[in-house]
Amino acid sequence: MGLRRYCYWLSVLCLFSLTFSACSPGKEEKKRTMPKALVVTTEARLQDVPIELKTFGTMEASESVTIKPMISGELETVGFVEGQDVNKGELLFTIDSRPSQAALNKALASEARNRVIKDNARQDFERYQQLAVAGLVSQEQAEGYRTKAEAAAADFAADQAAVDNARAQLSYCTIKAPIGGRLGSLTADRGNVVKANETDLVTINRLTPIRATFTIPEQSLSFVQQRLAAGEMTVVAEVSGPAGFTERGVVSFVDNAVDSATGSIRLKGQFANEQKRLWPGQFVTLSLLLDVKKQAVVVPSQAVQTGQKGQFVFVVSPDSNAEVRAVVPGPMHGEIMVILEGLQAGEVVVIDGHMRVIPGGKVEIKTEKKADQGGKGKAPESAPSPAPASQMGPGK
Repeated sequence: MGLRRYCYWLSVLCLFSLTFSACSPGKEEKKRTMPKALVVTTEARLQDVPIELKTFGTMEASESVTIKPMISGELETVGFVEGQDVNKGELLFTIDSRPSQAALNKALASEARNRVIKDNARQDFERYQQLAVAGLVSQEQAEGYRTKAEAAAADFAADQAAVDNARAQLSYCTIKAPIGGRLGSLTADRGNVVKANETDLVTINRLTPIRATFTIPEQSLSFVQQRLAAGEMTVVAEVSGPAGFTERGVVSFVDNAVDSATGSIRLKGQFANEQKRLWPGQFVTLSLLLDVKKQAVVVPSQAVQTGQKGQFVFVVSPDSNAEVRAVVPGPMHGEIMVILEGLQAGEVVVIDGHMRVIPGGKVEIKTEKKADQGGKGKAPESAPSPAPASQMGPGK
């Protein structure tokens, strides 16, 4: 009886094992039944990539002058409109010149009087000098007239200096533009009394050319010095916003010391600014061109992912399998990234749909995109089956 029961349970166990083995799918079958991941791909390609150093800076006028009066008086005329452009030497202001003209007339009268005194004193000295030689007067008398002549000459020279000063004071009544540039707001209207060396009348900023002031980390100084030693160094100013634009210039100044408090050094870039789009005080993004990496392998930056073991990309094989490939990324330019190691030009990488990709699993290419500088632009949707690698991306 016991043997019969043992044989019964043994047969049941064998039947259960056979049934479970028949119903359980294998790994290969599971892999075949797994759905394909819809992804967007592109080809890695070769491209010359500029190596740039990005920073922020502030624009400033290449020359800036605040106009102040050199004499006190009533402001008679204003020869410009606020905000206009002026050339060097153009009339800006006139100040009441009557007091200065009167001072000049007085100085001229004194000069004329002392000129007569000087001439007479000189003639007296010459005459007594001849009489002293002839023995008709003493030498002491002749020396007295010489002293009077020299004193009269000194008085005349002082009058000449007074005339020059009066003329200078009169010239200060007319204020002309010392530089060409754009005028700011007027701070004193006609009829106001202005004070010498104190009243700010207007500011002139020269906009062409214009400068940008910025700082870079001291670690980058050696790269900048090497680039400057080879010639001019290009700097690009970028203004963001709906009407954003870029302007190219050159590095014109490197400070003579690193700021020990911040670990940075100050530089200046000069821009022609012919269209006058850059403005003093404007905040800009600056890019310094350090070098150009020739024929580098590049992909859109969104292709590079970060995992526990570092950065990687999903590479799609010709049979539509996704492979995890560790890469060493390099510098970025716009929306493309240089790949230093781990990827070859022509290989197809996933740039969208990473979350659905299973390493080693199948993928279905939903859309084809080109790896241009912006990483943008797409071709029409492809067929459900993946296209050959030679037909993907910009390399086709």
